[in-house]
Amino acid sequence: MTRTSSSGQAAGGRTRPRPQRTCVACRQEADQSSFVRVVRTAEGRVQVDERGKAPGRGAYLHPSAACWQRGIAGALQGALRVTLTEADREALRAYAERFTAGRADKDIEGRA
Repeated sequence: MTRTSSSGQAAGGRTRPRPQRTCVACRQEADQSSFVRVVRTAEGRVQVDERGKAPGRGAYLHPSAACWQRGIAGALQGALRVTLTEADREALRAYAERFTAGRADKDIEGRA
């Protein structure tokens, strides 16, 4: 096992590679920190895991409206091995609104 310092560097000055994950909607791979994790809890509920540390089966989505729409439409069901309830879908749509709202704000600023 390699010892690491508080700066994330391995002994000897080598840096550890950042964990890579794949978006379940668009299938693009990137650093784990660039995704939002969605988790299936032990009770079978689906919820957003903003800290990325909740127990349960997880899946990753880009913070973009297109990926969240595709995820809610079915990609999350397969990745999490669960059937999304309408309550789950509504909670995920509500969370995804922050991505569409941000894009609309940028569109308005670009027109001014």
